[in-house]
Amino acid sequence: MSINERSSKSDIRKERLLKLRELIKRKRPRFIRMNSWYLKRLPDSWRNPSRSLDNKIRLQKKGYPAKVKIGYRGPKRVRGLHPSGMIEVIVSNPKELEGLNPKMHAVRISSSVGTRKKREIVKKASELGIKILNAK
Repeated sequence: MSINERSSKSDIRKERLLKLRELIKRKRPRFIRMNSWYLKRLPDSWRNPSRSLDNKIRLQKKGYPAKVKIGYRGPKRVRGLHPSGMIEVIVSNPKELEGLNPKMHAVRISSSVGTRKKREIVKKASELGIKILNAK
């Protein structure tokens, strides 16, 4: 088996896992904090209900929101990747683009970068053929 065949098989496997991750993500429930629908002052953001004795989410009672569990995670090989299948790298200056592989990495320009340096980063990335995720 040649290197090209191996890389094409891994690309196919990665595409399959990305599709599986998307399917799992669609089925994943919205995890909300207990009583956030009842008390307006409580935000929806998830809090672990481990301290309360009678918490219905902790007891996984029917009719209450789902509890966060490990089974809702995505496939390990594509966890943390961009939906395109590339590794996201945050860049704050043009020098950081030099060691990146255009087939594996996608660049996101840091929010603290100004317009002048952003232009330099975009120019250098286009020369190297690197995809920029948040360029306008």
